[in-house]
Amino acid sequence: MNDMQIKPRVTPKDFFLWVGAMAALYASVVSFITLLFEYIDYAYPDALQPYVDPYSGAIRFAIASLLVLFPVFLILMRIIRREIARDPSRAEIWVRRWVLFLTLFVAGITLAADLIILINTFLGGELTTRFVLKVAVVFLVVGAGFLHFLSDLWGYWVRFPGRAKLIGYGAALAIVISIVGGFFIIGSPGEQRNLRMDSQRLSDLQNIQSQVIYYWQQKERLPQNLGELNDPLSWFTVPVDPESGVLYEYRVTKAPYTFELCATFALAGDSIAPGMVRPVMPYGKGEADTNWSHEAGRACFERTIDPELYPVTPKPVR
Repeated sequence: MNDMQIKPRVTPKDFFLWVGAMAALYASVVSFITLLFEYIDYAYPDALQPYVDPYSGAIRFAIASLLVLFPVFLILMRIIRREIARDPSRAEIWVRRWVLFLTLFVAGITLAADLIILINTFLGGELTTRFVLKVAVVFLVVGAGFLHFLSDLWGYWVRFPGRAKLIGYGAALAIVISIVGGFFIIGSPGEQRNLRMDSQRLSDLQNIQSQVIYYWQQKERLPQNLGELNDPLSWFTVPVDPESGVLYEYRVTKAPYTFELCATFALAGDSIAPGMVRPVMPYGKGEADTNWSHEAGRACFERTIDPELYPVTPKPVR
């Protein structure tokens, strides 16, 4: 009866502090590993995947997650450790032991799976630097978490709170460095907006180019101006620059087959198609497709219609 009386009781505060801290931790670890994976992909591009997300969506989401969730984890753990320091019996509540054992179990399974994948890949003779680095990242990050919470289960951080703070500062420093590194890849928010604007401009130019070709096939001549391409029956309206709202430049340079399209770009780019960009070295190491490559500022693209590839549409016989 006395043992039951001295056994600490779990309060709603305890439950949500621990569950919230672990949820924030798991999400932070996943985001941190994702961020490091993206850096490895950047440094060691895969020749079989020459095209990547030009907007670095995975990097942006990982950075945003770390900026919010990792501080939440640190704050919650600070509150938890303060409660344990005030009342050491809080270290024995069941919710704490459950989440620690669960974390150790998940980390142990992840480490074992990581080693199995590494050995299996090695035996298959398919090891690459990029793959080994990713396996190492998972092993080091998850392994560090495993050792940290195993020490917590043994009460090490309660006995040495100063060392716990140093570990927290070290983890925070690693997170900050990884986040800062991300901005060297994705650029500033302003650069991201300019990249999206330029992608839209390329998409518009390619759309206009297709309509010019279709016009030529139907009428066996090039349009004299972009206004001739407007067709309410086919729901086509000539697009305008997304930022300035002015029409793109178009002119016939060598009748009857050659025309030119021009636009003003915010950034230099080596783009292949809307939304698919071959980044600058070292991300893409192959030969660049210059079909739509351009410098910052006004850029023009001359196109010549090959009548054999794009024959005139036969007129119906009446």
